[in-house]
Parts: sequence; C-alpha cells; structure tokens
Amino acid sequence: MKKVIVTGAKGFIGRHSLKTLIEKGFEVHAITSSDLPEETYNSIWHQVNLLDTSQIETLMRTVQPTHLLHFAWYAIPGKYWTSEQNFLWVQASIELIRQFRENGGQRVVIAGTCAEYDWKYGYCSELVTPVHPKSPYSVCKRALQEIVNSYSELTGLSSVWGRIFWAYGPHEYPQRLVPFVISSLLQGELANCSHGNQIRDFLYVQDVADAFVAILESEITGPVNIGSGQPMSIKEIVYQIAGTIGKPESICLGAIPASINEPPLLVADVSLLSKNVGWQPQYDLERGLVLTINWWKNHLGI
Repeated sequence: MKKVIVTGAKGFIGRHSLKTLIEKGFEVHAITSSDLPEETYNSIWHQVNLLDTSQIETLMRTVQPTHLLHFAWYAIPGKYWTSEQNFLWVQASIELIRQFRENGGQRVVIAGTCAEYDWKYGYCSELVTPVHPKSPYSVCKRALQEIVNSYSELTGLSSVWGRIFWAYGPHEYPQRLVPFVISSLLQGELANCSHGNQIRDFLYVQDVADAFVAILESEITGPVNIGSGQPMSIKEIVYQIAGTIGKPESICLGAIPASINEPPLLVADVSLLSKNVGWQPQYDLERGLVLTINWWKNHLGI
C-alpha cells in the first residue's frame, strides 16, 4: 500500500493534490494545524502542529508512510519574505524528514521556490542557473534543499525539490496579483497595478499540484522546476482577466510603483519536468483564468 503524508493539505497547493493522489492509488493522510475540514476529499485527516517535534514523531510512528509531499511553510503575503518563522520551518522540516525516513519512508518531494535562483539570469534552469537567495525566506528554502540533498545521499532517501514559479487559481491569498485583480473588477473597483512589463511564468494551481504528484511517482531526484515554461507579461495576464470579466477600462497600469528588487524576466526551463518526468499541463491560461474567476464569483457571492 502506498501511503502518503501531505503537509499543508488545506493550503493553496496542498488541497489541490489530494484528489489526484487518491486517483493514483495512494492512501492519503492530510495534515493541517488548523481545524479539520468538513470535506475530507476521501483522505484521512490529522491535526498536527509540525513545529512540535513530539507531534511529528507520533504522526510518523502512527501512519508509517511510504511517501511524503511537504508543502507546509509560513506563507502569509507581505510577511513571509522576512519572517523569523522561516528558520523555525527549516528546523521542523528537517525533523519531519528524519522521522519520515526512520519510520520506513522511501520518497519525499518538497516545495521549494524560484526565489532560490539568481534572478539576474531571468531564464532559470536547474542544471545551469546559479542559485543566489537574498531574502530570509529564499535563504531558508535553499538551506533546507542542501540539507535534504546531503541527508538523502547519506541515508539513501529518494528526494526531490520542486521549485515553484507563479501559481494562480482558487483559494489563493486575496492580496496576490491574480485574485486582487479579479476581486477588484468583480466588485466594481479599479485594479491599480504597476507598469506590468515584468515577464513571469504562470501555471494554474491544479497543474502545479498534479506536477508534484507526477514527480512523486517518478524516479527523478534533485531540484525540478514547476512552471509552464511560457513567458507572459503581467500586463498580458491582467488584461486577459479584465477581458474575460468585461472590464478592461478598470485596469490602471502604472498606478503603483514596481518593486526595485523585481527582475524584468523570471521564467522556468521545464525540460526536466516535461522530458524526464513526462508531465504536461492540462490547463491553458484561458481555461485556468475562467475557472479562477468563477471560483471568486462564488466566493464573493457575486
């Protein structure tokens, strides 16, 4: 029996992985630190504080999982980049992975970030682009990846590090770009944006989750980019949202300043994901945005 523990199972990406894991034949043990959900998604839920070592030990001893999909981290927009919580999550993640292996775990896939890369290169390849994390968040993610890689070499644990680029879709934090623009336009407000010339790599959240599951089932190890590989300017996606809703006149480009640390280009080389894992996205931008807009309409009661 394939048994997988999914941390951050009520989070933005984690929740979208559960149905796919069930379909792939996993017995899914979903972890949350908050209240258990009313909808179980055919998963077995556990309320666990992963910052408590004793609770991690009890969880692993009880479940005896074969696989681990680790999404949980401190991720509050506007705070997570510089929060001291990042350092606590490095500690917790090390203990989580150690206890996982000591209780018979075989393969772990962990959520990393494109912020680990040196952003001046723009086009990011796992095999070529240097890493140069600059924030406490990205430094801690990078440090954990190095530790997990060394631990895996020492113990024989099979591990993968999924570097996420720009995910969007249902349940995203309202303050982030796509939900901010959608909710503003749906509520009859102006969407104040920067110049919008930044080139990014957007991937619908269900595709992001499905990519993680595909990686979990594969034999690849080490870092793997998770993105679309398709460059798109922020103003393109903003106007596509506005066009779908029917309010292009409500987009205000240049109304707010762009961050001085924002790179002009940040796009994933997805060769490893497509060729070595054999995975391709199922949602194009148009379909992903329609689904996201419809979700926000329901969420806002519009």
